[in-house]
Amino acid sequence: MSKITKKVYPVMGMHCAACANNVEKIVKKQEGVEDASVNLAAAVLTVDFNSDVVSPEQLKDAVMKIGFDLIIDEDNSMEEQEEAEHSYYEQLQRKTVVAWIFALPVAFMGMFFMDFPGINWWMLVLSLPVLFYSGHAFYVNAWKQAKHFTSNMDTLVALSTSIAFLFSLFNTLYPRFWYEQGLEPHVYYEAATVIIAFVLVGKLMEEKAKGKTSMAIRKLMGLQPKTARILRDGKEEDILISELKKGDKVSVRPGERVPVDGLIVEGDTFIDESMISGEPIPVEKKLNDKVLAGTINQNGAFVMSAEKVGRETVLAQIIRMVQEAQGSKAPVQRIVDKVTAVFVPTVLAIAILTFIVWMIVGGVDDFSYAMLSAVSVLVIACPCALGLATPTALMVGIGKGAEAHILIKDAVALEQMRKVDTVVLDKTGTVTEGRPTVTGWLHDAGWVNEHKGILYAAELKSEHPLALAIVEELKKDGNKPAIIDSFESRTGRGIVVTRGGKTYWAGSHRLLNDFGAKVSDLLKSMVEEYERSGKSLVYFGEESTLLAVIVISDKVKPTSIQAVKQMQAEGKYVVLLTGDGHLTAQNVAGEINANRFIAEALPDDKENVIKELQREGRLVAMVGDGINDSQALARADVSIAMGKGTDIAMDVAMVTLMTSDLLLLPKAFKLSRKTVRLIHQNLFWAFIYNLIGIPIAAGILFPMYGILLNPMIASAAMACSSVSVVLNSLSLNWRKL
Repeated sequence: MSKITKKVYPVMGMHCAACANNVEKIVKKQEGVEDASVNLAAAVLTVDFNSDVVSPEQLKDAVMKIGFDLIIDEDNSMEEQEEAEHSYYEQLQRKTVVAWIFALPVAFMGMFFMDFPGINWWMLVLSLPVLFYSGHAFYVNAWKQAKHFTSNMDTLVALSTSIAFLFSLFNTLYPRFWYEQGLEPHVYYEAATVIIAFVLVGKLMEEKAKGKTSMAIRKLMGLQPKTARILRDGKEEDILISELKKGDKVSVRPGERVPVDGLIVEGDTFIDESMISGEPIPVEKKLNDKVLAGTINQNGAFVMSAEKVGRETVLAQIIRMVQEAQGSKAPVQRIVDKVTAVFVPTVLAIAILTFIVWMIVGGVDDFSYAMLSAVSVLVIACPCALGLATPTALMVGIGKGAEAHILIKDAVALEQMRKVDTVVLDKTGTVTEGRPTVTGWLHDAGWVNEHKGILYAAELKSEHPLALAIVEELKKDGNKPAIIDSFESRTGRGIVVTRGGKTYWAGSHRLLNDFGAKVSDLLKSMVEEYERSGKSLVYFGEESTLLAVIVISDKVKPTSIQAVKQMQAEGKYVVLLTGDGHLTAQNVAGEINANRFIAEALPDDKENVIKELQREGRLVAMVGDGINDSQALARADVSIAMGKGTDIAMDVAMVTLMTSDLLLLPKAFKLSRKTVRLIHQNLFWAFIYNLIGIPIAAGILFPMYGILLNPMIASAAMACSSVSVVLNSLSLNWRKL
């Protein structure tokens, strides 16, 4: 059976949308690759591939052939990417400084000393360092692209500057050619050098701004300690986290971060888990309690056994989820990808057409105008602004979400959330506190103390929150679990066990009906009273006889009421969905003021409720935290899991709210709206810039107003356009959710 692996690898050397498209295309062509997408802003490749057919090394080789590089060392990829980006930024700084040191004198000479004898030779000499040192990468990359019949922004810069330089070089070496035709030989060294200088400034500003879009990931990475204090032969020894293995004993002192996920085997303490869970109050931890990597030990020293190391820790999974989300593409990006794929070839065609039209209209006399206009078209066109419009906004939006403890799995979810008009809420653990406690026992005929041991043993095997409450209560009273012969879990109904040839069961009203058991007249009024007051009831019986009713309370969180109010203020229809009885559901729905409630829902029923709402033409978000919610979560248009819930709910869900606070939900919807609005703004300005800039550069205003765009101004405008898009995306960081 083939094994499809999903990986996220940093890509080095990309500068524009066409670069990202070219990397994506070459990776998709590799045998064994199922899908691939490149995020320019994050500088990452997300690839699904068959690891039996193609290796990461082969993908790296393919990418290197077209002039880029992949970092495939997963353990240190972030550090390597940071080092490479820092090195590239410093190199860019040097090249930019050198470019301006030589370009300014060239521009000054070209403007004020054009008629000075021998000035062309001075400008030629001063131009060489700019082209062959500062601009070297443009020409190398353009050549690599050309060899594979592709093009990118480097192609435009290399063509425009080399045309201006070679034309000037010819006029410096052979001025007589133009004099013989009665024309003045002009040189444009200043255009060639200033174009490179401006483009480098734009790149420098862009890199600095792009670095800020990945701050959320860097903050999350900063939570992971670099070393751990391991216990070996009674001695403490500091080792790198990457060297830690499962089962190793690790010592953690007060004030230190927990290095990996594990269990406490010695000592007790309080741990601040707010960076993972968002809960501000430190959590007490004792023997055999679980601790998570990145959380802060408050006041007690302890020894832990490493259970999950490296990429298995909860923190590593969160980082990976955010990285994959930031590397994913929103649906709107597909349109942009199609545009950017033909953008550079289209610009080249427009530049050639511009030159031809000028020559036809003006003849040889206008050769200089024709060349300058063609160069301006090549320079002003900006695939970067288009390419960065969507991914930078997504990176900032998903990063801001992560900082607010809202984990968004992919860009599709982020874009889809703003359209949601109906929110379906599971009750236990979502609307309620999820910490149910037993508040009453109603015994019926035939109840004996031995039954407590059977119930204890049965509920020990169940993972339902209500079962845990019963276990806690029985344990507190000093009961011991009995030995049972068999155990069966009936999803959405309860559990069935056998002991000594007799069948015992515990669960919902549905299970009571399944066994044909009846609630006696003596208990009926009390049961109804408890249901009306919003209590959950667990029925326990033997064969067709009801033995007891366990009354369980689970308070509605105050923030749930506020969250529902905020969502309804935004026009959302709120539905409460629960497996509890009708009266309990009605009570809780009334408390939170839900628009509608559905009770006694099995997992299949929950999924059918979602389908029914969708048939009504609604766009549905489902919020849940349990295994019995996973079907409904998978069916919903947007699936949202509470982070305190089960792993399966988090795996299925598109969005995870890491705290148990439902107030994060309206914030998530708001984040979606703001991010998508930002994407639309960025795309509008990027398209408008190119639609207006390219015709002006081609000389459309010259016949009417005598205005011709200087290539130097065109290059400055191009540099500003991409930087403005990134800065607009970063503005989301300063807006409140």
